[in-house]
Amino acid sequence: MSSSPSTLIEVAPLAAGEPLPHRKILRTWITPFADKSTLRALALLAFDYAVWLGLIAITVWAPSILVKVIAGNVAGFWIGRLFILGHDACHQSFTPHRGLNKILGRIAFLPSVTPYSVWEIGHNVVHHGQTNLKGFDTIWVPLSVKEYAALDPTARRIERLYRNGWGVGLYYMVEMWWNKMFFPNRRHLPTRRPSFFWDSVLVASFVGIWAAALVTAAVVTEQSAWLLLLCGLVIPFLFWNAMIGFVVYLHHTHPQVRWYDNKSEWTRAQPFVSTTVHLRCGWLFDRLLHQIMEHTAHHVDMGIPLYNLKAAQSRLEELLPGRIVIEHFSWRRYFEIARLCKLYDFERKRWLDFDGRETPGQDLAAAANA
Repeated sequence: MSSSPSTLIEVAPLAAGEPLPHRKILRTWITPFADKSTLRALALLAFDYAVWLGLIAITVWAPSILVKVIAGNVAGFWIGRLFILGHDACHQSFTPHRGLNKILGRIAFLPSVTPYSVWEIGHNVVHHGQTNLKGFDTIWVPLSVKEYAALDPTARRIERLYRNGWGVGLYYMVEMWWNKMFFPNRRHLPTRRPSFFWDSVLVASFVGIWAAALVTAAVVTEQSAWLLLLCGLVIPFLFWNAMIGFVVYLHHTHPQVRWYDNKSEWTRAQPFVSTTVHLRCGWLFDRLLHQIMEHTAHHVDMGIPLYNLKAAQSRLEELLPGRIVIEHFSWRRYFEIARLCKLYDFERKRWLDFDGRETPGQDLAAAANA
């Protein structure tokens, strides 16, 4: 359900050099796309759960180990789709009903083993409230040259692994899920709420039921329990971590994306446009990923449901020509970004490699986002 063009405010595209309007004004440009549909939300959740369960069933019943492994990986991808639905529910952009969103969000988050309330505070409050602000935002925050130099050799190797293009899944699983979300301790999440513990119990219980079902299926079908646990649980979970680590990395790591370490400077910059990337990855993957790559519109207005994000993103790009970072995805370009964006010079707003050399191609972004 997209908005009729007649409901949109008539606005002229922003001229080059004209100051970027306040976020509240930007939101009025795309507010008509915030209409939500309960029926559509329920249909999306039911469909994605049915497909995910079907894929897990294939890991049990397929006679070929290769087919089991493939199904396990696709199931991991489908966990990502379910997570995106839960992400919308957590933003209260899935259905018009707040209480229903909380229920559906928890259901959608179960296969990704994501505690709803912990994700809500870490993502909605911290990440969206202080996007790309070092000391507040917590995901894919780059180190300065001085911070990197102060690391011990093991920590440096880990940082290099996380940012080499292949370690994105390990980064998310260790640094985000294990440290900050799954039964988080006070060091990683000083705020304490009963819901954090009970939501962690909920997802842990789901994993227990999931594992028990696979072991039972192994006994009934006279197969290896370890094989079914590997293909039906471990592989999907690992794939999911690689998927979200990859997606979030590309959303906020790019030669033209800025980071800040000074809140006053960050506030003056109003960086809700300049701190995220619209990754164009083709019609098929755009649909398979529930339009989550239309990320600028999502950061400008979290209330827009995923099924209206594409229209909202197009509207922003029409009205903000040259202001939005747009990247056409290719694996070659992905590894190039991973090679160039290692450390960050927060004073000069420049990406650096691990040797402190400046990343080329940033002056255009500085002019466009000024």
